[in-house]
Amino acid sequence: MNLRDQLLASLSELPGTREFHIHVLVSSSRKRTDLFPYAQPRPRVYLQDILILLSEQTTPDSPRVLVTAIEASLYNVPATSCGVLYISKVDSTGHATRPSPTGSLVRGFIEYFCDPTTRPIRAEHFWVQLFARAQGQYLFPNSAGFAGKTPLGGIQLCAWWKRMLSGVATDLAAREKERMNIKLYYVLPGLSELEAIQSLKSPGAMSSITNSTDLVWTYGHPYSQTEIPLPCPPSSKKDQGRTNLGHFIPSFEDDPKSRFMDEIAHITEAGGVSSPKQKRRKTIGHGSSAGHASDSDDDDNAKLGEVNKVTPDEFWERLSFRQECISGVVTAFFAVGLSPRAKTTERPARTNTSTSTSTGTAPSPLAPQPGQVSPRMVRRVVATLLNHHDFSSTERAVRATETLEEAIKGLCEDLAPVPTSSMITVRHADRLSTPEPGPSRVTLDVPVTPPRRTGARQHVPDTSPNPFPEPVASLETYHSYIYGSVAVRNPLLPEKSEVRSGNSAVSSSGGAAAPPVTVLSVRKKRKAPS
Repeated sequence: MNLRDQLLASLSELPGTREFHIHVLVSSSRKRTDLFPYAQPRPRVYLQDILILLSEQTTPDSPRVLVTAIEASLYNVPATSCGVLYISKVDSTGHATRPSPTGSLVRGFIEYFCDPTTRPIRAEHFWVQLFARAQGQYLFPNSAGFAGKTPLGGIQLCAWWKRMLSGVATDLAAREKERMNIKLYYVLPGLSELEAIQSLKSPGAMSSITNSTDLVWTYGHPYSQTEIPLPCPPSSKKDQGRTNLGHFIPSFEDDPKSRFMDEIAHITEAGGVSSPKQKRRKTIGHGSSAGHASDSDDDDNAKLGEVNKVTPDEFWERLSFRQECISGVVTAFFAVGLSPRAKTTERPARTNTSTSTSTGTAPSPLAPQPGQVSPRMVRRVVATLLNHHDFSSTERAVRATETLEEAIKGLCEDLAPVPTSSMITVRHADRLSTPEPGPSRVTLDVPVTPPRRTGARQHVPDTSPNPFPEPVASLETYHSYIYGSVAVRNPLLPEKSEVRSGNSAVSSSGGAAAPPVTVLSVRKKRKAPS
């Protein structure tokens, strides 16, 4: 079962009568070196971009409208046989019929990569990481201005993510039983463990893991445990081993941990922060020039600020004082680790797999798989979504949905449509903005936060060429892997509204009636007649 079919199956159990249309874009693997930019040496990592777009249609005659989007990154580290799924953004438009399909979509998405039987990469150990921060909008421009959208607050969003991850862990534990080791970690910066438990305590928040005594949330980071291997391999230095903080903390895009790591790497011995130094350009020719370039590289690797001194415990303690983590909104870091137990690693199937990998018969991680598209196509669709659409009203959301879905199909037909006047973004009131004069003015890059202050620590392109060409999407790929739909015909959930009659309250769902509430009022004292 591919990712598209897995997500459609998770949506088919939603109550109500409606039809869902999904677009799943998964890019081919490419080499990256910036997941652990301060590790010595840097491990070889392969990255895939993932974008999920879900639209809803209430009746066969009604138009489609986008309701949910997921943006994530999948990392593969062959040196440690680890995979990392980083969920960067999840957003909704507020146009979905209740109950919202976002929860079922996210849960099915995470479970697809966590389940060893459906995991698309060769990784014995797997990690899911995310940073929960509440905002009005992430992927749908101007959707925060739509009256039907009610974004969750900081505490509500953290509790929602905890329930999602708990549900996935519970389902996996029930199926795998004793064959899988599952560890759950979370941190709310600025709050103690007791304060975090009280903040996230809500009806049903912990009910999803009460049936399993092994699944217990650990308040803290996962970088002190040794049961589940970490993605970054240890240092090659025999006398020091893994002493560098850069071997523990991964650097994701638009993540507070990454920005804090950059600051730690540029702290000088005097207590100040130094500016990144440009590496000396390597010249080709005389051996002395090449030697000087190599010396500068070694010297640059040796100067890592406080990275060699700060421990993971100290890093998380200092991170709780960062302004972006405690700026009046409750945020949270979540990490889920999954690994086969020790007794299952000696099974013949696993032994044969590792043998084939060591002999070189296993497929290359760079080899494109069926259904994958080029990374440029994913970036182009994301840029179009963020720059050329508006979701502040139903009419504009419908127009944006139609344009974007046609653009994705057009890219698979090799039409490569460029946003035209039909993709005009509405900024103020009902006035339309002036369209761009020509295709040359259209920017296809994804807007991101300012560049990280890493200097020589930025992504270094791999000099070895990719032996595989980028996949070219076709209509067959579109209909078999990218686009899919499912019609839902399930009973509605019982309503929770109450019908009051006199002093009694009767629940329309058939449950016990709520006790009457007596409101006390203050009686004013009357003055005696004079």
